[in-house]
Amino acid sequence: MFEYSKHVMKVGHIVYELLSEALGLNPSYLKDIGCAESNLIVAHYYPACPQPELTFGIRSHVDFCLLTILLQDQIGGLQVLHQNQWVDVPSLPGSLIINVGDFIQLITNDKFKSVKHRVLSKRAGPRISVGALIKPYYADGDNLRVYGPIEELLTKEEPAIYGETTYKDYETFYFTKCDDGTTKLPYFRLGA
Repeated sequence: MFEYSKHVMKVGHIVYELLSEALGLNPSYLKDIGCAESNLIVAHYYPACPQPELTFGIRSHVDFCLLTILLQDQIGGLQVLHQNQWVDVPSLPGSLIINVGDFIQLITNDKFKSVKHRVLSKRAGPRISVGALIKPYYADGDNLRVYGPIEELLTKEEPAIYGETTYKDYETFYFTKCDDGTTKLPYFRLGA
């Protein structure tokens, strides 16, 4: 896991460069503001389910972080909500799936939007997936950097939608405000 963590951080840095460029910013922008300082590895084991229609592997949710890099096995089961329809995400050997989370939606002022997704139970199994949540580093009392919509993305026609917060406060809020898998961004909207 330690080796995987090092390699997935390199992938995260490349993805952050691409996202920065897509926003019209310097390629190192998101990295320079501390978005890629740590990762949290979350591994899931799903046993074969004799009656998959009676349960979910993981209920629908949005990721709270900035970026999730997911490695899933050949069995699959991941679905994303697209135009109010659940769509299967095919498992391609050797590929990684990249999800953007709520916090990147906040700092990009809705330029990138988090994706609601879920995992279905399957008759086949066992199934394994490994997610790496790429995020700012913090520890108790550390990294009180305040994030808000990136100023370079704001205009008179597109003012800030969200207020400022630290990443630690956002993550804590996500898990203490009834972790029901829904986005917590409405709580951070200006004028809400």
